[in-house]
Amino acid sequence: MWNLIKPRAATLRLWQLSLLVLLFLFWHVMTRPGLIPPMMFDNDRQAAFFFGEPVQIFQRIWAWFVTDADIYQHLAITLAETLMAFAIGAAAGLGGGLWLALSPMASAILEPYIKAFNSMPRIILAPIFSVWFGLGMGSKVALGVTLVFFIVFFNVYQGVKEVSPVVLANARMLGASQKQLLRHVYLPSATSWVFSSLHTSVGLAFVGAVVGEYLGSSQGVGYLILQAEGSFDINTVMAGILVLTAFALVIDALVGRIEKHLMKWQPKSGETEKL
Repeated sequence: MWNLIKPRAATLRLWQLSLLVLLFLFWHVMTRPGLIPPMMFDNDRQAAFFFGEPVQIFQRIWAWFVTDADIYQHLAITLAETLMAFAIGAAAGLGGGLWLALSPMASAILEPYIKAFNSMPRIILAPIFSVWFGLGMGSKVALGVTLVFFIVFFNVYQGVKEVSPVVLANARMLGASQKQLLRHVYLPSATSWVFSSLHTSVGLAFVGAVVGEYLGSSQGVGYLILQAEGSFDINTVMAGILVLTAFALVIDALVGRIEKHLMKWQPKSGETEKL
């Protein structure tokens, strides 16, 4: 029988950190010359050429943040693009999802257009946005907004649609106005759907910013990665990927804290079982 008891927070963090250390240790061993027989490569240095060496990657990160301290301007640009795309896309998705979920007529009219835009590979819009908004931050934010919007929109739309008819009927019987229904019934019903989409949207906002920087930029972490790829510097590429991943996790953690604060009213799974 499965053990359903969740470990303590300290124990859980220890296991997670241990797994991360083991992954980097395995990576280090596999890319060290002479330690592993070169089965897939012509020589024992090709593994490091293709996958990078963790020690040099961390040295690159250390130089970026401490020794040379030359990444902060690039990182600020990428984070600003990401946060603006995330905020604008989430707000537009929330507003659009609520509006169409509560307006059957508008939903029926716009449904085929929304599905068409959602099915479009939105990465191909990046060159168009570069023409429309230039090579500055505007084109990167616009691309990120298109990636975030639909994730939030469809989750909010579905969350509002799945409001319990019994709860809705009881609220109306008690004389709740449309504004009160929105605040006390529809929004609480959609909140868990909203935060689920926000966790997914964090990574997509970074994708929009970095892809935009790839296509045309003179600053940003995506620009640094592109320059490193042009010179086959895999260690700098991997360093940029790790930096972006770390900051994406930080933003996701902040979203999680906001979610925990706003979802206090929702009973935990253990409390539900007791009830």
